[in-house]
Amino acid sequence: MHGKQISEKHNLKSAVCSDCHTTHGIGNTSANPIKLAITAKCGSCHEKNYKTYKDTYHGKINTLGHAYTAKCYDCHGSHGILDVKNPASKVHPNNVMKTCRTCHNGKKDLPDAPPGFSSFQPHGHAGDFKRYPEIWIANQIMTQLLLGTFGFFWLHTLLWFYREFKERRQRRGQAHINTATLDELPPKLHGKHFKRFSRTWRIAHITFALSLMLLTLTGIPLFFPAAPWAEPLMILLGGPHTAGIIHRINAVIFGGVFFWHLFYIGIKLARDWKNFKTFGPNSLVPGWQDLKDIVAMFKWFLGKGPRPIFDRWTYWEKFDYWAPFWGVTIIGVSGLIMWLPQLAAQYLPGWVFNVAAIFHSEEAFLAVVFLFTVHFFNNHFRPDKFPLDIVMFTGTVSLEEYRHEHPLEYQRLLASGELEKHLVDAPSPSATTASKILGFTLIVIGLILLTLVGVGFFTSW
Repeated sequence: MHGKQISEKHNLKSAVCSDCHTTHGIGNTSANPIKLAITAKCGSCHEKNYKTYKDTYHGKINTLGHAYTAKCYDCHGSHGILDVKNPASKVHPNNVMKTCRTCHNGKKDLPDAPPGFSSFQPHGHAGDFKRYPEIWIANQIMTQLLLGTFGFFWLHTLLWFYREFKERRQRRGQAHINTATLDELPPKLHGKHFKRFSRTWRIAHITFALSLMLLTLTGIPLFFPAAPWAEPLMILLGGPHTAGIIHRINAVIFGGVFFWHLFYIGIKLARDWKNFKTFGPNSLVPGWQDLKDIVAMFKWFLGKGPRPIFDRWTYWEKFDYWAPFWGVTIIGVSGLIMWLPQLAAQYLPGWVFNVAAIFHSEEAFLAVVFLFTVHFFNNHFRPDKFPLDIVMFTGTVSLEEYRHEHPLEYQRLLASGELEKHLVDAPSPSATTASKILGFTLIVIGLILLTLVGVGFFTSW
């Protein structure tokens, strides 16, 4: 095509030899740097197609400096580029499978390309509904989800910070926890702690957190391959192959904790089904009271009412609990599709991979940013908790703080005589110190990952 544009149509804008090979910097085309350079040269003229190519897995690996995935000329040819409508073109619909199988040919870790590969959209993008409706719809779903989630919870966070900070300034010099409106604590309970989380739940939480952080670390170079830190980080991880192995191992661990939790809850509910109340005080199922609490909380934020009092679970704790059900489903299913493309493409059309990439990356972005901003604020950074809450590491909270945070449950247990069954001695100084070190370490790691994501996001525009 390029040659005919020059020789027959005298189109001086068409590519000539020096446009691809340069003039004084001609190199061996079998060398990886030259392969990457030639691929980038395609983008000098075909800007839109090059941009969409860079959004695919093939393109992201190339952007990170690795030349083993398909490049422009692998699909379109180099000295034999033909119009896509030409039956002899490598990307003509009748030849696409043959072209895919030049790489996906059953050797090494690339099995034969299955039928679904033929309808994959290597240049698909969310800006053209008529041509790529599935991609457009998927992008709209995730965009609205991100805007709605962050819009609500970041507003919630800012207003909460404002109200707590203002009230703490007003009561400066007073006790950190105001219990004047509650019954006096019986002397025998002074210094006691309330046990909120068992060792099993704490282990599950730390495993969940560590695996998520490793998933983030190994996933963000592909999400933001053009970020200044992406290529050095990928080298530090040992390259895409090693990073992929680490990513998948932690995906299995992350999913394993989630499904173990479902199994555990299923057994627990089956044993005590008669006493379980779907919207009872011990249930994490959201109810009308949670909606009332949200309204009351916003009234308190704006100085229009008192701070609401909570039972065992607050509405933000319930959201933290249920959010992974959506997240693990979306990230897990989309991740499996991309992990096992040969199996998926046996039964599904190729555009599913475009959609899976959108769902996987955007949902992961939502989870990471939410956890390291909103979740961190709710549990560690708001004025009443700053700088750290160690309840998920020790499993206990002081009785004074507990009855301040969950007065309805405290009063109910006190009235029924069951309170003392939940009381334990305060953690030892060494356990408290170890929990603080662990907590601060995880927070620092989380904030570093959040910074990398932020830099990647703002440098990718």
